[in-house]
Amino acid sequence: MSRKGQSITLSISERDKAQLEAIALELGMMWGERPNISKLVEAIARRKLLVFPNNDWSETRIRALERSIRALTDIGQIEQAKIIAELLLERSELSLPLRAEIERFLENLPPPWRLQIDRYILRNQPFQLSYQDAAERLFNFTVRYAKVRPHDKRQYLDCWCEETEGNSDIPELQHNWCLRLDHIQDAAIAPIAGRWLPNLTQIEVEMHLLRGLAFGYQAKPEDSANDWLVDQPPVRRVVRKVSSTFWFFREIAPYWEDCVIISPENVRDRFKQKLISLCQNYDLKIRD
Repeated sequence: MSRKGQSITLSISERDKAQLEAIALELGMMWGERPNISKLVEAIARRKLLVFPNNDWSETRIRALERSIRALTDIGQIEQAKIIAELLLERSELSLPLRAEIERFLENLPPPWRLQIDRYILRNQPFQLSYQDAAERLFNFTVRYAKVRPHDKRQYLDCWCEETEGNSDIPELQHNWCLRLDHIQDAAIAPIAGRWLPNLTQIEVEMHLLRGLAFGYQAKPEDSANDWLVDQPPVRRVVRKVSSTFWFFREIAPYWEDCVIISPENVRDRFKQKLISLCQNYDLKIRD
């Protein structure tokens, strides 16, 4: 004959009761199809579940995790950012303004197609991307490399695609596309067979830096050479791996008078055309 268990009465609010039932449900502590608070309490008493303070995280740790949410969001790792956001919301020491900010983030997560792109990128899975822009033009891309990157405070999908029609970059870089994500309202994503490429197509561009820029320049990971020209001091020679002439020109635009593109010739010529157009806008005549 089984021994009858002892009963206790818990004086708790309906909200706290609902929270306890949710925990019991999450841990699989059920009585039939209903969550069982008694099993939860029993598990705690028998130390099958350990209870720890939920308000002992330092301000430094909280702020570091908050910044990681922003950093992960900026590089397109939305699912990882969501995990950290949900972890922070479980903490009781969170300030009310920060809690509200994180709740707003979770309420405004990117659409399912964007999360699907993030998953394919993490798995190195080639995919087909189809979407329609505001002018009702239909775009179809076969993507074999992609990465979400910020450009000018906006998020873009930098990707290598089989399609090149409509790409105005130099021929060597026409497989590279830079798609602004907030211009895509909805998209159809589907996995495809084939190889995932290691990176975008890149070319090496040589440039010479003059005057103060030569001394103040800080090397970048994309630089394959960075040295002083011994016969033309003080001139710094930099060779940079470039995947888009558009963004390369945007980067060097503040330093035009201190930066000279040397090679390749088609990149140099394209930059010359920009300078010619600029001079024409200001009624300046260019001497041969």
